[in-house]
Order: sequence, then structure tokens, then C-alpha cells
Amino acid sequence: MSARAQEVMAPALPQVNLLPPEVKAARGLARLKKWLALVVLLALVVCAGIVLLAMLQQKDAEDGLGLQQAETERLMAEQARYAEIPAVLGALDRAFAAREVGMSTEILWRPYLQAIAATTPEGVRIENLRVQGATPILLPSAPTDALSAWSVNTITFTAQSLVLPDTETWLRALATVPGFANPLFSQATLTETDGVVHYNVAATVQVNEQAYALRFSAEAAAAAEATEEE
Repeated sequence: MSARAQEVMAPALPQVNLLPPEVKAARGLARLKKWLALVVLLALVVCAGIVLLAMLQQKDAEDGLGLQQAETERLMAEQARYAEIPAVLGALDRAFAAREVGMSTEILWRPYLQAIAATTPEGVRIENLRVQGATPILLPSAPTDALSAWSVNTITFTAQSLVLPDTETWLRALATVPGFANPLFSQATLTETDGVVHYNVAATVQVNEQAYALRFSAEAAAAAEATEEE
């Protein structure tokens, strides 16, 4: 067996640490200082990263705030440009409402006057005609008798005829006109004018709400808008 093998297989010789304890403690303190320095360095790096991240976030927040402020200023400028629009729209709404109220009792009289003329018997001439009724600020008059229904207008006219007209047929014809109700002949008097004998006939016709044109009502405006959209 070689000498090297004998040395390996030989039992270890007892060793004695002759260094004083102060040296060992100093070496341990040095290692501890190194670890502490490393920990402090890592803490500083982490703190620096946190501060840097906070600064970046603050910058982003300031940039975003600047953009929002610029957008707010732009919107305020736009609002100043169109500041009169709400007032104009309000005035238009008030005008439309006033027109609707003011024209709520409008009746297109031409067709009704033509209807009276069309139903007049041959040889009968309308002498005068008067209309009395409700307005936007005046309620309709109460019926003159218990058998008459409420109406919004009353047409009173007189007619002249050389012969006594067929008032029954005339009444039936007037009653068929939409918007007319309760036609009534109040009297027929025999009169002489310039040597000509003739009859004067007085009549009244009630006009109900069906005769209202309602051209400027909300329903009419909505129908007009729907027609324009089509």
C-alpha cells in the first residue's frame, strides 16, 4: 500500500483552534455587516423603484388632468357659443304653446257657409248670418233650452223666400253636415217689401267641437312630423 493511501485511511489527527475568540467574533461581525449592507442596498433599490413608479404615475395623472382641463375649456367655449340656443328653444316652445291655445277654437268657416248655401231650398235667399261662440278665453254660452245640447258656436241667419220653404227638409239637410247640431227654425213671418210679398224665415244652428280645425294641436304637429319623416 502506498504512503498516500495510508494517509487517507489513517485516522484524523486531533486539531486545536488556537485563534482567540475575538478574531472569530470579528469575522462573524464582518460577514453580518456585509449582509446588512446588502439588505440596505436592496431596500434602497426597492425604495428608489417605488419612488420612480410613483413619479411616473404622478406624471401620467398630471398629463391626464391637463387633457381633461383642456377638454373642459373646449366644452365651455362651445357652450358659450351656443348659450342662446336654450333661450331660443324656450321661446319657440312658448310660442308654439300660445299658438296652440290661441287657435284651439279655430273653425274654418268657408266649408260651413258653403254647406248652408248648398242646403238652402231653391228660391230661398240668405239675407244675413251671424256667428257667436267660444274663444280661447271665453267659454261657450249655455243652451237656451233644456233640450239643446252644449255647443261651441251658434249660427243665426235669416232667409227670404217668395213661398213658404219646406223647413222640415231643410232641417234634415242641415243636420247631416258634420259639426252642425240641433238646427231650428224659430219663426216665419209674411212681409211686404216694395209691393212684393215674401216670407222671412229665422233659423239657428248649433256648432259642436267636431268643427274645430285643430291645425296647431300637438296631435296635428306629431302627424305632420311623421309625414315629413316618411
